[in-house]
Amino acid sequence: MSMIRMEETDLVFKVWRERRLKDIIVPGSNKFNRFHDAAVHALDHVTLTVGEGERVAVIGHNGAGKSTLLKVIAGIYRPSGGKLTVEGDVSNMFELSTGFEGEQNGWDNMFLRGLMLGLTPKQIKAKMREIADFSELGEFLNMPVKYYSSGMFVRLAFSVSTAVMPDILLLDEVFAAGDAGFIEKATRRMKEMVDVAKILVMVTHSMETALDICSRCIWMDRGRVRMDGPTADVVKAYLEFVRQVGQ
Repeated sequence: MSMIRMEETDLVFKVWRERRLKDIIVPGSNKFNRFHDAAVHALDHVTLTVGEGERVAVIGHNGAGKSTLLKVIAGIYRPSGGKLTVEGDVSNMFELSTGFEGEQNGWDNMFLRGLMLGLTPKQIKAKMREIADFSELGEFLNMPVKYYSSGMFVRLAFSVSTAVMPDILLLDEVFAAGDAGFIEKATRRMKEMVDVAKILVMVTHSMETALDICSRCIWMDRGRVRMDGPTADVVKAYLEFVRQVGQ
């Protein structure tokens, strides 16, 4: 059974800030201590459970902790406190460039990224032709990726990242993937992944997308879960809050 469980999960970033000149010359200050630290509570005692079959949207304003939540679940960030349990294979649709080496060609980068996604060398080799065909990069796969345009790079990254059908799919917003034809094909691939995944957790600023795909919604605010429930109820409360703040 696939499952995500967070119990009082914290993530604290230590931010070192350089003192200003006046902080150094003011009498009584420590002139030899040029830095002092500050704690940023990116996730603040988050408790939630996502079970198999759930489609969950994560909403909130910029900086609310939405993407950070996904990165903790994905294992990119290690919690500072509390407990995190993730059962099932995880694939994420963010940080697509992770694992790519600019000096290596497209084929080599397919292999490297595949290893990072948890595939065995044998599994990667079996999928390389499929990945190449989907990317439509042709002979450009023989070229070092540092020479790729942004659209070409996204094509390769997307094609490799979606070659794995995971138990748990983490999706952070929608990204451009080149020309209109490829975007349409990429959208179909994403829908296939959403259908196959046992658990979907997606960050979105589109309330329409949240309502269309997800039955459950989590509203993040300042690193905390402000509301968790049926998507229609949470979206209604969030939009009302946004209207009130904007007045």
